[in-house]
Amino acid sequence: MSTSVIEPGTRLAGRYRLEERISDAGGSALWKAIDEILARAVAVRTFDPDFPRVHEVVTSARAASRLTDPRLTQVFDADDSGENAYVVSEWVVGETLEQMLGKGPLEPGRATTLLYEAAEAIAAAHEGGLAHLCLSPRDLVWTNGGTVKLLGVATDAVLADRYAEDPAQQDVRSLGGLLYAALTAHWPLDPDRSSLPAAPSNDAEGMPLPPRRLRAGVPLAVDSIVCRCLGIEVPGQEPLADPTALAKALRGVPRTPLPLFAGLNTHPAPPQRPASGQAQRSSSSSSRQHEQPPPTRPRQVNRHARRPPTAGSPQRTVPDPPGGRRPARHATGRHSSVGSRTTQAGSLGSGRPLSGGPGGLPGGNRALLGIAAAALTVIVGLSAWAISRSDGSEGGASPSAKDTGRQSQPSTPQVTKLNVENVSPAEESMNGRHDESIGERLGLVTDGDTRREWETQTYADVNFGNLAKGLGVLLDMGRPVQVSSVKVNVPEGGGTLQVKIGDGRSPGSLTSVGREVTTPGETTITTTGRPSGRYVLVWFTKLPPSRKGKISEITVLGTPRT
Repeated sequence: MSTSVIEPGTRLAGRYRLEERISDAGGSALWKAIDEILARAVAVRTFDPDFPRVHEVVTSARAASRLTDPRLTQVFDADDSGENAYVVSEWVVGETLEQMLGKGPLEPGRATTLLYEAAEAIAAAHEGGLAHLCLSPRDLVWTNGGTVKLLGVATDAVLADRYAEDPAQQDVRSLGGLLYAALTAHWPLDPDRSSLPAAPSNDAEGMPLPPRRLRAGVPLAVDSIVCRCLGIEVPGQEPLADPTALAKALRGVPRTPLPLFAGLNTHPAPPQRPASGQAQRSSSSSSRQHEQPPPTRPRQVNRHARRPPTAGSPQRTVPDPPGGRRPARHATGRHSSVGSRTTQAGSLGSGRPLSGGPGGLPGGNRALLGIAAAALTVIVGLSAWAISRSDGSEGGASPSAKDTGRQSQPSTPQVTKLNVENVSPAEESMNGRHDESIGERLGLVTDGDTRREWETQTYADVNFGNLAKGLGVLLDMGRPVQVSSVKVNVPEGGGTLQVKIGDGRSPGSLTSVGREVTTPGETTITTTGRPSGRYVLVWFTKLPPSRKGKISEITVLGTPRT
C-alpha cells in the first residue's frame, strides 16, 4: 500500500492510530498518531513503496533508540518487515529555535546555555556512534516543559541522503551555525535549511562576518567559539573539531540559566514568512504546520553518518523561550477559538511539523486573569496575616496556638560528599573479551589517597583498539541519591570520562549525565538536572594518550534522595 493512500484512522502494528498527516514529501510522510496501548501522542513516519532507503532509515532509528540522553528525541519503535514500514518517535511540543528568533536574537548568556545543552546532546550521540549532519534552527526545540530537545539524530541524514567524511566536524560546524543564529538572528550556512535571513559575508573570502560585527554586546570569548566552529580564523586558537570540545569551550564562558516557567503573553507575535523551498501545507491540518523536504545532496566521501546510526503531553503553561521573550509564530493554518500558540514538533524528518493546540486565552483576557490572580494573592496574604494576628500574643492566645500557626519551612538539603558502599568494575565489551585489570585495586578510587591508582590494561589506541566502548568503575551508593557533581582525580589528561546514573547495574541501563576531557589532577564533571539513582558509573569512553586509563580518587557530591 502506498503512503499516499494511507488515511487518518489507519492502525499500524495494531496500536498506532494515524490521526493527522503533518507533511508528505521526499517519499515519506510524517503523521501525528496515538499509541493506543500507552494512550499517548507519537510521531509516526511512513514511506512510499519505492522509497529507496527504507531499510537504512529503520536501521538508523533502531540505533537511535539506544541513545539515553533526554535531550535527544526518543525513538520508540521501527519496523520494515510488514506491508507498511514505519518509525515511531516522541511527539515533541515546543518552539523551534527558528521560531524563537522571529522577533530578534537571544540574549548572549541564554544563547550560549541553549547551545551548550545542544552540544552535550550531540556529543552523547557521537559517543554512541551516531551523528546528525542536518542540524538547522528547525531541529532545536525549547519544549513546553522547559527543556532542550534535538530532533532527527541519525535518521535525518538517511532521509536526506546526506554523507560526510568527518561527521564530528560537520556537526560542530552546524552547532556553530545555530549559536551564530541565536546571537544574531541570521543563518550562516545552507540557506535551504532555514528561513532566517542569510548572514552577511566577507566578499573577499565568502565567509560569514563574525557575530560581533553584526550585534554589539556579544562577548569576545563567545564570538571566538562561533568562529572556531565555522572555520573563521581566530589568531592563536585552533578550530573546534568535535561536539565534546565545543561543549567544553561553552562551559568556560558566562551563561545565563534558562527560564523554567512562562509569564502571561498579551501580545501575539507577527507572522513569519516560510522559506521559499518549503513544502505545501496540508489543507486538512487543523493547526499551523510546515515541512522542508529532505534536500537531495551529492554523495560526499564514503562515510555515512549512520553507523548504523540513533506523547502527547498534557497542555500546560508554555515556558519562556531562552531569549527571555515570546517567539514569533506562524500565522498559517486554522486555530482554535481560544487562540492557542503551542507548537508541536514531531521528529524524523528534515522539516518539522509545527502545530498549534488548545490551551491559550485571548491576550486581553489573559491580562485580566493576571490582574485577578495578583489581587487574589494580596487578599489571601492579608487574610493569613490577620488570622495570625488574631492567634498571636496580642490576642491572648496560648503559646501552643501560636506555635501551630508558625511552622518553619523545611531546610534545603545541603550538597555533601556521599558515601560509597561498594565499587565494582564496569565495561562494555565489543567482542566478548574482558579487561582483566579493571577488577583489581578497586578500593583505591575511594580510599582518600591520590598517590595510588586503579587502572585499565594498555590498548593499541585511545579507542580501546576497538575492543570496548567504555571501561571504568560502578559505584554502589547503597541507596538512591541525587548527584550534583563528580570529582575524579587522574594522573594524565587527554582522556574522556563519562558519568552515568541510574538504578540498574549495567552501563546500558544508566543515563549519561555528563562528560569531561580530563586534565592532570582533579577533573569535575557537573551533572545536568540533578539526576538521581543508586548507582554511579564513572568510566573512560576515550583513553588518554598513554592508551591506559587511570583513576586515583572519585568523590561524589550530592544529597540523599527523599
